[in-house]
Amino acid sequence: MDSMTAAQRRIHEAALKLFAERGIGEVNVSALAEAAGVARGTIYNNLDSIESLFEKVAKELSEEMIVRVALSLPDDVEPAQRLATGIRFYIRRAHDEPSWGRFLVRYGFSSEALRSMWSGQPLADLEDGMQRGAYQIEPEQITSVLALIAGGVLTAMILVQEGRKTWRDAGSDVAEMLLRAVGIAASEAQRLARDELPGLVEAP
Repeated sequence: MDSMTAAQRRIHEAALKLFAERGIGEVNVSALAEAAGVARGTIYNNLDSIESLFEKVAKELSEEMIVRVALSLPDDVEPAQRLATGIRFYIRRAHDEPSWGRFLVRYGFSSEALRSMWSGQPLADLEDGMQRGAYQIEPEQITSVLALIAGGVLTAMILVQEGRKTWRDAGSDVAEMLLRAVGIAASEAQRLARDELPGLVEAP
């Protein structure tokens, strides 16, 4: 977002909120202008279509979060720790930024841009853990494990949004269960899922 003008940034922030609350088909130029606090002409000057705006917002959300998680952890962190911490980062951010979380819950499976979040660093962590002998899964099971991760994270976000769990409990529970599912010992999974969570570094 750093390369955007102030108006474009406001439009994208407003679009994220509106898409999360209403759905793509219910967002129009008038609603965007009102939510962003800009004139309709500004929207037209910065918009090809509502659909293209959605794709830009989804791509930006995905890429930004991937970068922030990577910057927040040391390069030499163990794959299980990286996986557990990454899961908790997502769930905490969904609590801290409700519109961000609702957008992800609503489109996390249907948007191609967002699906890349589940097959990027999590895939690398799984492959790294398998090579090190830390994970007890077969190569052909990786796709199913990625689906478990995505489903677990999004469901935990819903529990937090509905007030049924705190982000701390939801994040730690899901991280622990997913680590145990890939073969991490119960006591180690519990420890990794409850270690102090560092701050999420801002994207450059």
